[in-house]
Amino acid sequence: LKAVILIGGPQKGTRFRPLSFEVPKPLFPVAGVPMVQHHIEACAKVPGMKEILLMGFYQPHEALSRFLVSAQQEFKIPIRYLQEYAALGTGGGIYHFRDQILSGGAEAFFVLNADVCSEFPLQEMLEFRQQHGDAHSFVILGTTANRTQALNYGCIVANANTQEVQHYVEKPSTFVSEIINCGIYLLTPAIFQHIGEVFQRNQQELVLEENSNGWQRAEVIRLEQDVFTALAGSGKLYVYKTDGFWSQIKSAGSAIYASRLYLNQYSKSHPERLAQNKPEGPIIRGNVYIHPTASVDSTAVLGPNVSIGEGVTVGAGVRVRESIVLHGASLHDHTCVLNTIVGWDSTIGRWARVEGTPSDPNPNDPYAKIDSETLFRDGRLTPSITILGCSVTIPAEVVILNSIVLPHKELSRSYKNQIIL
Repeated sequence: LKAVILIGGPQKGTRFRPLSFEVPKPLFPVAGVPMVQHHIEACAKVPGMKEILLMGFYQPHEALSRFLVSAQQEFKIPIRYLQEYAALGTGGGIYHFRDQILSGGAEAFFVLNADVCSEFPLQEMLEFRQQHGDAHSFVILGTTANRTQALNYGCIVANANTQEVQHYVEKPSTFVSEIINCGIYLLTPAIFQHIGEVFQRNQQELVLEENSNGWQRAEVIRLEQDVFTALAGSGKLYVYKTDGFWSQIKSAGSAIYASRLYLNQYSKSHPERLAQNKPEGPIIRGNVYIHPTASVDSTAVLGPNVSIGEGVTVGAGVRVRESIVLHGASLHDHTCVLNTIVGWDSTIGRWARVEGTPSDPNPNDPYAKIDSETLFRDGRLTPSITILGCSVTIPAEVVILNSIVLPHKELSRSYKNQIIL
Protein backbone atom coordinates (compact mmCIF):
# COMPACT_ATOMS: atom_id res chain seq x y z
CA LEU A 1 0.00 0.00 0.00
CA LYS A 2 1.06 3.58 -0.67
CA ALA A 3 -0.54 6.98 -0.22
CA VAL A 4 -0.40 10.07 -2.41
CA ILE A 5 -1.30 13.45 -0.90
CA LEU A 6 -2.04 16.16 -3.46
CA ILE A 7 -0.82 19.47 -2.07
CA GLY A 8 -1.35 21.72 -5.11
CA GLY A 9 0.86 24.73 -5.61
CA PRO A 10 1.42 28.43 -5.15
CA GLN A 11 -1.08 29.79 -7.67
CA LYS A 12 -3.88 28.01 -5.85
CA GLY A 13 -4.83 28.92 -2.29
CA THR A 14 -5.82 32.41 -3.43
CA ARG A 15 -8.83 32.28 -1.09
CA PHE A 16 -6.39 31.52 1.68
CA ARG A 17 -4.51 34.76 1.35
CA PRO A 18 -2.89 36.59 3.09
CA LEU A 19 -1.94 33.49 5.11
CA SER A 20 -0.65 31.52 2.12
CA PHE A 21 1.92 34.26 1.39
CA GLU A 22 4.06 33.09 4.30
CA VAL A 23 3.82 29.33 4.22
CA PRO A 24 2.58 26.78 1.66
CA LYS A 25 -1.10 26.22 2.47
CA PRO A 26 -0.63 22.50 3.35
CA LEU A 27 1.74 23.55 6.16
CA PHE A 28 -0.72 26.00 7.71
CA PRO A 29 -1.33 24.84 11.31
CA VAL A 30 -4.82 23.48 12.00
CA ALA A 31 -5.43 22.41 15.61
CA GLY A 32 -1.74 22.96 16.37
CA VAL A 33 -0.13 20.85 13.65
CA PRO A 34 0.37 21.44 9.89
CA MET A 35 -2.80 20.71 7.91
CA VAL A 36 -1.19 17.86 5.96
CA GLN A 37 0.20 16.18 9.10
CA HIS A 38 -3.32 14.97 9.92
CA HIS A 39 -3.33 13.16 6.54
CA ILE A 40 0.14 11.68 7.06
CA GLU A 41 -0.78 10.44 10.54
CA ALA A 42 -3.92 8.73 9.23
CA CYS A 43 -1.96 7.06 6.39
CA ALA A 44 0.86 5.93 8.68
CA LYS A 45 -1.67 4.10 10.89
CA VAL A 46 -2.87 1.85 8.05
CA PRO A 47 -1.20 -1.58 8.32
CA GLY A 48 1.00 -2.34 5.31
CA MET A 49 1.58 1.32 4.37
CA LYS A 50 5.02 1.39 2.72
CA GLU A 51 5.46 4.97 1.56
CA ILE A 52 3.72 8.35 1.51
CA LEU A 53 4.22 10.65 -1.48
CA LEU A 54 3.40 14.35 -1.43
CA MET A 55 2.73 15.68 -4.90
CA GLY A 56 2.42 19.28 -6.02
CA PHE A 57 4.18 22.08 -7.86
CA TYR A 58 5.63 24.08 -4.99
CA GLN A 59 9.29 24.86 -5.59
CA PRO A 60 11.55 22.97 -3.17
CA HIS A 61 10.76 24.94 -0.07
CA GLU A 62 12.80 25.07 3.11
CA ALA A 63 9.74 24.79 5.32
CA LEU A 64 8.46 21.84 3.28
CA SER A 65 11.79 19.97 3.44
CA ARG A 66 12.07 20.54 7.20
CA PHE A 67 8.53 19.31 7.70
CA LEU A 68 9.15 16.13 5.67
CA VAL A 69 12.29 15.28 7.64
CA SER A 70 10.54 15.67 10.99
CA ALA A 71 7.43 13.78 9.81
CA GLN A 72 9.57 10.85 8.63
CA GLN A 73 11.23 10.66 12.03
CA GLU A 74 7.94 10.93 13.89
CA PHE A 75 5.93 8.41 11.86
CA LYS A 76 8.80 6.03 10.93
CA ILE A 77 7.71 5.81 7.29
CA PRO A 78 9.38 7.04 4.06
CA ILE A 79 7.82 10.34 2.94
CA ARG A 80 8.91 11.99 -0.31
CA TYR A 81 7.91 15.10 -2.22
CA LEU A 82 7.41 14.76 -5.97
CA GLN A 83 7.42 18.13 -7.71
CA GLU A 84 5.31 18.52 -10.86
CA TYR A 85 6.82 20.81 -13.50
CA ALA A 86 3.44 22.56 -13.85
CA ALA A 87 -0.11 22.21 -12.52
CA LEU A 88 -1.19 18.87 -13.99
CA GLY A 89 -4.58 18.43 -12.31
CA THR A 90 -5.56 15.69 -9.87
CA GLY A 91 -5.21 12.93 -12.46
CA GLY A 92 -2.31 14.35 -14.48
CA GLY A 93 0.02 14.44 -11.48
CA ILE A 94 -0.44 10.82 -10.48
CA TYR A 95 -0.22 9.76 -14.16
CA HIS A 96 3.03 11.70 -14.60
CA PHE A 97 4.56 9.99 -11.54
CA ARG A 98 2.94 6.57 -12.09
CA ASP A 99 6.33 4.78 -12.10
CA GLN A 100 7.17 6.24 -8.68
CA ILE A 101 3.76 5.26 -7.29
CA LEU A 102 3.97 1.70 -8.64
CA SER A 103 7.64 1.13 -7.76
CA GLY A 104 8.01 -1.69 -5.26
CA GLY A 105 4.88 -3.36 -6.62
CA ALA A 106 2.14 -1.28 -4.96
CA GLU A 107 -1.14 -3.22 -5.17
CA ALA A 108 -3.29 -0.24 -4.19
CA PHE A 109 -2.80 3.37 -3.19
CA PHE A 110 -4.79 6.11 -1.52
CA VAL A 111 -5.09 9.56 -3.07
CA LEU A 112 -5.96 12.35 -0.63
CA ASN A 113 -6.51 16.04 -1.31
CA ALA A 114 -4.58 18.14 1.19
CA ASP A 115 -7.31 20.76 1.62
CA VAL A 116 -9.85 18.55 3.37
CA CYS A 117 -10.14 17.72 7.05
CA SER A 118 -11.60 14.37 7.94
CA GLU A 119 -11.48 11.37 10.24
CA PHE A 120 -9.87 9.60 7.25
CA PRO A 121 -11.57 6.17 7.52
CA LEU A 122 -8.84 4.58 5.35
CA GLN A 123 -8.91 1.15 6.98
CA GLU A 124 -12.71 1.04 6.53
CA MET A 125 -12.30 1.89 2.84
CA LEU A 126 -9.94 -1.09 2.42
CA GLU A 127 -12.36 -3.44 4.16
CA PHE A 128 -15.26 -2.06 2.14
CA ARG A 129 -13.40 -2.76 -1.11
CA GLN A 130 -12.84 -6.37 -0.06
CA GLN A 131 -16.58 -6.81 0.53
CA HIS A 132 -17.74 -4.98 -2.62
CA GLY A 133 -16.34 -5.25 -6.08
CA ASP A 134 -13.15 -7.03 -7.06
CA ALA A 135 -9.44 -6.42 -6.61
CA HIS A 136 -9.46 -3.93 -9.47
CA SER A 137 -12.30 -1.70 -8.35
CA PHE A 138 -11.85 1.86 -7.10
CA VAL A 139 -13.44 3.46 -4.04
CA ILE A 140 -14.42 7.10 -3.50
CA LEU A 141 -15.09 8.35 0.03
CA GLY A 142 -18.50 10.02 0.07
CA THR A 143 -20.54 11.90 2.65
CA THR A 144 -24.04 13.39 2.77
CA ALA A 145 -24.59 17.10 2.13
CA ASN A 146 -27.84 19.04 2.05
CA ARG A 147 -29.60 19.51 -1.30
CA THR A 148 -28.54 23.08 -1.99
CA GLN A 149 -24.89 22.71 -0.95
CA ALA A 150 -24.42 19.44 -2.86
CA LEU A 151 -24.26 21.50 -6.07
CA ASN A 152 -20.85 22.88 -4.99
CA TYR A 153 -19.23 19.44 -4.94
CA GLY A 154 -18.87 16.31 -7.07
CA CYS A 155 -22.20 14.46 -6.76
CA ILE A 156 -22.45 10.67 -6.72
CA VAL A 157 -25.48 8.54 -7.63
CA ALA A 158 -24.95 5.00 -6.33
CA ASN A 159 -26.85 1.72 -6.27
CA ALA A 160 -28.41 1.51 -2.80
CA ASN A 161 -27.55 -2.19 -2.36
CA THR A 162 -24.10 -2.55 -3.90
CA GLN A 163 -22.88 1.10 -3.50
CA GLU A 164 -21.66 0.94 -7.11
CA VAL A 165 -21.37 4.44 -8.59
CA GLN A 166 -23.80 4.73 -11.48
CA HIS A 167 -23.44 8.41 -12.24
CA TYR A 168 -20.87 11.07 -11.30
CA VAL A 169 -21.16 14.82 -11.96
CA GLU A 170 -18.73 17.48 -10.80
CA LYS A 171 -20.56 20.62 -9.51
CA PRO A 172 -23.86 20.01 -11.34
CA SER A 173 -26.15 22.93 -12.22
CA THR A 174 -29.26 21.14 -10.90
CA PHE A 175 -29.79 18.69 -8.05
CA VAL A 176 -28.33 15.23 -8.74
CA SER A 177 -27.64 13.58 -5.40
CA GLU A 178 -26.98 14.35 -1.73
CA ILE A 179 -23.91 12.10 -1.67
CA ILE A 180 -20.80 14.18 -2.36
CA ASN A 181 -17.18 13.33 -3.12
CA CYS A 182 -14.82 13.88 -0.16
CA GLY A 183 -11.64 14.04 -2.25
CA ILE A 184 -10.24 10.81 -0.74
CA TYR A 185 -9.85 7.77 -3.03
CA LEU A 186 -8.60 4.21 -2.90
CA LEU A 187 -7.22 3.31 -6.34
CA THR A 188 -5.32 0.42 -7.92
CA PRO A 189 -2.74 0.43 -10.73
CA ALA A 190 -5.61 -0.27 -13.16
CA ILE A 191 -6.59 3.42 -12.88
CA PHE A 192 -3.57 4.38 -15.01
CA GLN A 193 -5.07 2.62 -18.02
CA HIS A 194 -8.17 4.83 -17.73
CA ILE A 195 -6.12 8.01 -17.21
CA GLY A 196 -3.94 6.94 -20.17
CA GLU A 197 -7.03 6.77 -22.41
CA VAL A 198 -7.95 10.33 -21.44
CA PHE A 199 -4.35 11.40 -22.11
CA GLN A 200 -4.37 9.85 -25.63
CA ARG A 201 -7.73 11.44 -26.38
CA ASN A 202 -6.51 14.86 -25.19
CA GLN A 203 -3.45 14.56 -27.38
CA GLN A 204 -5.47 13.68 -30.46
CA GLU A 205 -7.77 16.62 -29.82
CA LEU A 206 -4.79 18.94 -29.46
CA VAL A 207 -3.39 17.73 -32.79
CA LEU A 208 -6.75 18.46 -34.41
CA GLU A 209 -6.78 21.94 -32.88
CA GLU A 210 -3.30 22.89 -34.07
CA ASN A 211 -4.48 26.46 -34.36
CA SER A 212 -5.57 26.61 -30.71
CA ASN A 213 -3.81 29.25 -28.66
CA GLY A 214 -1.44 26.67 -27.22
CA TRP A 215 -2.21 27.16 -23.52
CA GLN A 216 -3.88 23.78 -23.23
CA ARG A 217 -1.86 20.77 -22.26
CA ALA A 218 -2.70 17.13 -22.81
CA GLU A 219 -1.15 16.26 -19.45
CA VAL A 220 -3.67 18.29 -17.45
CA ILE A 221 -6.14 15.62 -16.40
CA ARG A 222 -8.78 15.98 -13.71
CA LEU A 223 -9.46 12.72 -11.95
CA GLU A 224 -13.03 13.73 -11.09
CA GLN A 225 -14.40 15.19 -14.34
CA ASP A 226 -12.27 13.28 -16.86
CA VAL A 227 -11.96 9.84 -15.25
CA PHE A 228 -14.72 9.22 -12.67
CA THR A 229 -17.47 10.56 -14.92
CA ALA A 230 -16.47 8.00 -17.56
CA LEU A 231 -16.01 5.14 -15.05
CA ALA A 232 -19.43 5.61 -13.44
CA GLY A 233 -21.81 2.82 -14.40
CA SER A 234 -19.01 0.50 -15.55
CA GLY A 235 -19.04 -1.63 -12.37
CA LYS A 236 -15.52 -0.50 -11.40
CA LEU A 237 -16.24 2.48 -9.14
CA TYR A 238 -17.78 2.28 -5.66
CA VAL A 239 -18.59 4.82 -2.96
CA TYR A 240 -17.93 4.27 0.74
CA LYS A 241 -20.17 6.61 2.74
CA THR A 242 -18.80 7.96 5.99
CA ASP A 243 -20.73 9.48 8.89
CA GLY A 244 -17.52 10.85 10.39
CA PHE A 245 -16.70 14.55 10.25
CA TRP A 246 -15.49 16.05 6.98
CA SER A 247 -14.96 19.59 5.73
CA GLN A 248 -13.08 21.43 3.02
CA ILE A 249 -10.39 23.96 3.93
CA LYS A 250 -10.67 26.47 1.12
CA SER A 251 -10.87 29.83 2.87
CA ALA A 252 -9.19 30.98 6.05
CA GLY A 253 -12.55 30.91 7.85
CA SER A 254 -12.91 27.21 7.14
CA ALA A 255 -9.54 26.61 8.86
CA ILE A 256 -11.08 27.68 12.19
CA TYR A 257 -13.99 25.28 11.64
CA ALA A 258 -11.57 22.46 10.70
CA SER A 259 -9.55 23.25 13.81
CA ARG A 260 -12.69 22.72 15.89
CA LEU A 261 -13.38 19.34 14.27
CA TYR A 262 -9.82 18.13 14.89
CA LEU A 263 -9.71 19.47 18.48
CA ASN A 264 -12.93 17.53 19.16
CA GLN A 265 -11.29 14.40 17.81
CA TYR A 266 -8.19 14.91 20.02
CA SER A 267 -10.17 13.94 23.13
CA LYS A 268 -10.12 10.40 21.66
CA SER A 269 -6.97 10.38 19.53
CA HIS A 270 -4.52 12.79 21.26
CA PRO A 271 -5.75 13.77 24.73
CA GLU A 272 -2.20 14.93 25.51
CA ARG A 273 -2.57 17.76 22.96
CA LEU A 274 -5.51 19.34 24.80
CA ALA A 275 -4.83 21.91 27.52
CA GLN A 276 -6.23 21.15 30.97
CA ASN A 277 -7.31 23.51 33.75
CA LYS A 278 -4.55 23.70 36.36
CA PRO A 279 -4.46 25.82 39.54
CA GLU A 280 -1.61 27.98 38.24
CA GLY A 281 -2.62 27.93 34.57
CA PRO A 282 -5.08 29.92 32.41
CA ILE A 283 -8.82 29.18 32.48
CA ILE A 284 -9.62 26.67 29.73
CA ARG A 285 -13.13 26.30 28.31
CA GLY A 286 -13.78 23.46 25.89
CA ASN A 287 -11.04 22.18 23.58
CA VAL A 288 -7.86 24.26 23.48
CA TYR A 289 -4.40 23.50 22.09
CA ILE A 290 -1.44 25.41 23.59
CA HIS A 291 2.06 24.89 22.21
CA PRO A 292 4.51 24.01 25.03
CA THR A 293 6.67 27.06 24.22
CA ALA A 294 3.79 29.56 24.52
CA SER A 295 3.59 31.76 27.60
CA VAL A 296 0.00 32.27 28.78
CA ASP A 297 -0.90 34.38 31.81
CA SER A 298 -2.90 32.56 34.49
CA THR A 299 -5.73 35.11 34.31
CA ALA A 300 -6.33 34.58 30.56
CA VAL A 301 -9.51 32.76 29.48
CA LEU A 302 -9.13 30.56 26.39
CA GLY A 303 -11.63 28.49 24.43
CA PRO A 304 -13.60 26.88 23.13
CA ASN A 305 -11.81 26.01 19.87
CA VAL A 306 -8.56 27.90 20.32
CA SER A 307 -5.13 26.95 19.04
CA ILE A 308 -2.11 28.84 20.41
CA GLY A 309 1.10 28.43 18.39
CA GLU A 310 4.80 28.31 19.16
CA GLY A 311 6.32 31.13 21.22
CA VAL A 312 3.04 33.05 21.54
CA THR A 313 2.67 35.46 24.48
CA VAL A 314 -0.78 35.91 26.02
CA GLY A 315 -1.07 38.69 28.63
CA ALA A 316 -3.25 39.10 31.72
CA GLY A 317 -7.03 39.08 31.38
CA VAL A 318 -6.94 38.19 27.67
CA ARG A 319 -10.03 36.45 26.23
CA VAL A 320 -9.60 34.25 23.15
CA ARG A 321 -12.40 32.23 21.56
CA GLU A 322 -12.81 30.34 18.24
CA SER A 323 -9.41 31.54 17.01
CA ILE A 324 -6.01 30.44 15.75
CA VAL A 325 -3.00 32.40 17.08
CA LEU A 326 0.11 31.67 15.00
CA HIS A 327 3.68 31.44 16.25
CA GLY A 328 5.44 34.45 17.69
CA ALA A 329 2.25 36.53 18.06
CA SER A 330 1.75 38.56 21.18
CA LEU A 331 -1.61 39.49 22.76
CA HIS A 332 -1.14 42.27 25.30
CA ASP A 333 -3.15 42.54 28.53
CA HIS A 334 -6.95 42.54 28.36
CA THR A 335 -7.26 42.08 24.60
CA CYS A 336 -10.29 40.24 23.28
CA VAL A 337 -9.84 37.99 20.21
CA LEU A 338 -12.92 36.26 18.74
CA ASN A 339 -13.31 34.34 15.44
CA THR A 340 -9.92 35.54 14.26
CA ILE A 341 -6.69 34.20 12.81
CA VAL A 342 -3.77 36.16 14.25
CA GLY A 343 -0.78 35.98 11.89
CA TRP A 344 2.82 35.13 12.69
CA ASP A 345 4.66 37.68 14.86
CA SER A 346 1.65 40.01 15.01
CA THR A 347 1.01 42.19 18.04
CA ILE A 348 -2.35 43.24 19.49
CA GLY A 349 -2.20 46.20 21.91
CA ARG A 350 -3.82 46.41 25.36
CA TRP A 351 -7.62 46.53 25.61
CA ALA A 352 -7.97 46.10 21.83
CA ARG A 353 -10.80 43.98 20.45
CA VAL A 354 -10.32 41.95 17.28
CA GLU A 355 -13.41 40.12 16.11
CA GLY A 356 -14.77 38.35 13.05
CA THR A 357 -18.05 36.75 12.03
CA PRO A 358 -18.04 32.94 12.13
CA SER A 359 -18.77 31.21 8.83
CA ASP A 360 -19.92 27.96 10.42
CA PRO A 361 -22.37 25.55 8.80
CA ASN A 362 -25.98 25.70 9.99
CA PRO A 363 -25.93 23.92 13.38
CA ASN A 364 -29.55 22.75 12.97
CA ASP A 365 -28.82 20.84 9.77
CA PRO A 366 -26.78 17.66 10.42
CA TYR A 367 -25.70 17.53 6.76
CA ALA A 368 -24.77 21.20 6.35
CA LYS A 369 -21.26 21.87 5.09
CA ILE A 370 -19.29 25.09 5.37
CA ASP A 371 -20.14 27.50 2.53
CA SER A 372 -17.24 28.54 0.35
CA GLU A 373 -18.43 32.10 0.71
CA THR A 374 -17.31 34.72 -1.78
CA LEU A 375 -15.20 37.59 -0.47
CA PHE A 376 -17.63 40.18 -1.83
CA ARG A 377 -21.39 40.17 -2.25
CA ASP A 378 -23.26 43.02 -3.99
CA GLY A 379 -20.04 45.03 -4.05
CA ARG A 380 -19.57 44.80 -0.29
CA LEU A 381 -17.18 42.70 1.79
CA THR A 382 -19.02 39.69 3.21
CA PRO A 383 -18.67 39.65 7.03
CA SER A 384 -16.31 36.81 7.83
CA ILE A 385 -13.42 35.72 10.01
CA THR A 386 -10.96 38.54 10.76
CA ILE A 387 -7.48 37.73 9.47
CA LEU A 388 -4.27 39.47 10.46
CA GLY A 389 -1.37 38.67 8.12
CA CYS A 390 2.14 38.25 9.50
CA SER A 391 3.82 41.05 11.49
CA VAL A 392 0.69 43.19 11.81
CA THR A 393 0.62 45.68 14.69
CA ILE A 394 -2.74 46.67 16.22
CA PRO A 395 -2.57 49.65 18.61
CA ALA A 396 -4.09 49.69 22.10
CA GLU A 397 -7.83 50.30 22.62
CA VAL A 398 -9.04 49.92 19.03
CA VAL A 399 -11.69 47.63 17.52
CA ILE A 400 -10.99 45.64 14.35
CA LEU A 401 -14.16 44.00 13.01
CA ASN A 402 -14.65 41.59 10.07
CA SER A 403 -11.47 42.82 8.39
CA ILE A 404 -8.53 41.35 6.53
CA VAL A 405 -5.18 43.02 7.21
CA LEU A 406 -2.33 42.28 4.82
CA PRO A 407 1.16 41.51 6.19
CA HIS A 408 3.51 44.12 7.72
CA LYS A 409 0.84 46.73 8.46
CA GLU A 410 0.89 49.02 11.43
CA LEU A 411 -2.65 50.22 12.10
CA SER A 412 -3.39 53.49 13.85
CA ARG A 413 -7.17 53.34 14.38
CA SER A 414 -10.25 51.09 14.38
CA TYR A 415 -11.51 49.39 11.20
CA LYS A 416 -14.72 47.62 10.28
CA ASN A 417 -15.56 45.49 7.20
CA GLN A 418 -12.40 46.38 5.31
CA ILE A 419 -9.49 44.84 3.50
CA ILE A 420 -6.45 46.83 4.62
CA LEU A 421 -3.84 46.65 1.87
